[in-house]
Amino acid sequence: MTDIRICFVGDSFVNGTGDPECLGWSGRLCASQCRQGRAITYYNLGVRRETSADIRDRWFKEVSCRLPAPEGGRVVFSFGTNDTTLESQGTRVKLADSIKNTHTILSLAIQHYPVLMISPPPIADDAQNSRTADLVTHFAQLCYELTVPYLNVFAPLQQSAVWQREVQTGDGAHPAAAGYATLASMIEEWADWKAWF
Repeated sequence: MTDIRICFVGDSFVNGTGDPECLGWSGRLCASQCRQGRAITYYNLGVRRETSADIRDRWFKEVSCRLPAPEGGRVVFSFGTNDTTLESQGTRVKLADSIKNTHTILSLAIQHYPVLMISPPPIADDAQNSRTADLVTHFAQLCYELTVPYLNVFAPLQQSAVWQREVQTGDGAHPAAAGYATLASMIEEWADWKAWF
């Protein structure tokens, strides 16, 4: 059986913050594949509060030591919410810089690995969600231009009663187990994720 190595790179949503089962969506995806008889080596490289700038600066070193040539591997990116968070001088990362950072990340990644990208999810803040929705649109266009498969989970999670309830009763940003399970189910049905297996 071929061992499939996958790095999940991103922020607290990749990390699974708020999940009492400590799986998040990425852990649930890999557990599902293991139950189907596949050998998965799973690396969660989600770091709380990280922006696209932080991820740009660290991801390749962290991934390359876990996915050494010639074995290769696969990489899933998901980030953006922290870019749109307001601080005293505006958003933590300007929109143009978020797009530039992501272009830099993905342009390098696709030279070395099969890559997927998943949009940031919504939180319990309408104003920030508006900024994130704009970023999601720009990320979709960028991924289209780079031929990187992109899944927009932002819109369906806005309509998910489970996600919304858990985010609102939690810390205002992160869901608990059922919310992450909902997100994992969306990704598991994605044709581009399925194609990896």
